[in-house]
Amino acid sequence: MPKFERTLRLATGLAIAAYVCGHFLNHALGIVSVEAMDALRRPLSAWWRSAPGTVVLYGSLLTHFALALVSLSRRRTLRMPAWEACQLALGLSVLPLLAYHVVGTRFAWALLDREVNYPRIVAAIWSDPLQIAKQMVLVSVVWLHLCFGIHFWLRLKSWYPRVQQYLFATAVLVPALAIAGFVSAGINVMLPPPQPITREDLALLLNTRDAIYWSFGLLLGATLLLRLARKLHRGVYRIHHSSGQVVAAHAGSSILEAVRDAGIPHASVCGGRARCTTCRVRIARGLDALEPPGELEADALRRINAAPNVRLACQVRPVADVQITPLVAASADPALARRPGGVQGSERQVAAMFVDLRGSTQLGETRLPYDVVFILNQFFAEMSEALHATGGHYAQFAGDGLLALYGLESDIGPACRAALAGAADMHRRMGLLNARLAHELAAPLRIGIGVHAGMAIVGSMGPPAAPIVSAIGDTINSAARLESLSKQYNCTLIVSVDTLRFAGIASPETGVQRVEVRGKTELLEVLPVEDPATLLLPSKQRT
Repeated sequence: MPKFERTLRLATGLAIAAYVCGHFLNHALGIVSVEAMDALRRPLSAWWRSAPGTVVLYGSLLTHFALALVSLSRRRTLRMPAWEACQLALGLSVLPLLAYHVVGTRFAWALLDREVNYPRIVAAIWSDPLQIAKQMVLVSVVWLHLCFGIHFWLRLKSWYPRVQQYLFATAVLVPALAIAGFVSAGINVMLPPPQPITREDLALLLNTRDAIYWSFGLLLGATLLLRLARKLHRGVYRIHHSSGQVVAAHAGSSILEAVRDAGIPHASVCGGRARCTTCRVRIARGLDALEPPGELEADALRRINAAPNVRLACQVRPVADVQITPLVAASADPALARRPGGVQGSERQVAAMFVDLRGSTQLGETRLPYDVVFILNQFFAEMSEALHATGGHYAQFAGDGLLALYGLESDIGPACRAALAGAADMHRRMGLLNARLAHELAAPLRIGIGVHAGMAIVGSMGPPAAPIVSAIGDTINSAARLESLSKQYNCTLIVSVDTLRFAGIASPETGVQRVEVRGKTELLEVLPVEDPATLLLPSKQRT
């Protein structure tokens, strides 16, 4: 769907919503009196019957309906979530239900110059039980379609959960008041003098109504036939799904439509409108044969900093075989769609830092649990402050240790220098913490730090309900190994020579060690350091 089309759909929908809300609140005044209804009708009619108001209202109504048919014609399958099916069915029901009412009011006024006011319309409707039922159904269908549209547009907004309960109350009260006003007006209305109508005028109104019905039926039928023709006269491509299933799909079908048609659950919170990105997939094979992302898809992928091989299943329409891996659970909800970033990772260069508190096991054996928690909280507060001061990202913690990442928003050179500054600040803060807790501790607290830089997969990871921005990969594993080696070398920091090189710091002529890192065949060059601050000094001042 082009961006302009989506904007037009939203604008026309909001224009219709403005009319419907005003009209329903006008109905609600029937609780007071029919005269009160008619008093508000006059200023509302002055706008909606004016030339600009007519263009806005009926132009929006016809455009919105036309866009619905265009959307329906593009669908290669009618399999969809229940809410999408309800919204589509309600939207298509509005025009035939509305035809009789519009012909009897606006068309009668415009074509025949007949007086149209609430006393006459209410009296005419209440004279026929079938018309009463039609009016109730029309109010319900129009309002439900409006509420579906508003809800599924706003539910991706971060502020929506805070106001949802108030909007729900409004969604219940407005139609309830409108129907109550309509019923009260019907009970209390005084039958006005009849307006004589000739056979010719009546035939004109009925023919107009029938023309609307026929136009609706022909347009809907033509749309369904166009869908069928496109489905029958297109080639076939295959989707190799990560579940092991192979799906044959008609060319022109999006990946989302194809997997849904095959009965494979797939996330799509926004209904395939490129708003939420929950339908995203990783393309393992066939990426080169795909059309580049359109404007809507490119904007959505840019928001989550997606990797080049990640595409939106709702927007990609392959013509050749593809191999895909869905990146979001099929049960994804709006809360996940509102969450910034994505659950998939992207490769980038980072500096990874592991920090561990030495001797915490012995600390737990000699002190009460409350005291241990107090000391650990002090420790983590100081480490967090050091990270905040040097631009590090607190990625995760486990027991008495933590993982920090540098370079999420900077190049690798500044990231490595900031990581070394962070290590120096941690070392300094540990001295201050030991001085503050001297009366609480039998021996000073010590930390071990490992820092390594290189490529890693960075992204929002973990359970959907509580994801964290973290990283995985060889660089992360190596940093963890270096932190562990700091015990063996009895030092505060072990930093890889790669990190020093990225930071623009020349490694010393002596002191560099070659160590074995689990999972790597080559030895890694590292430098044990007692005081990380010395690395930040000019080379002539280092000791």
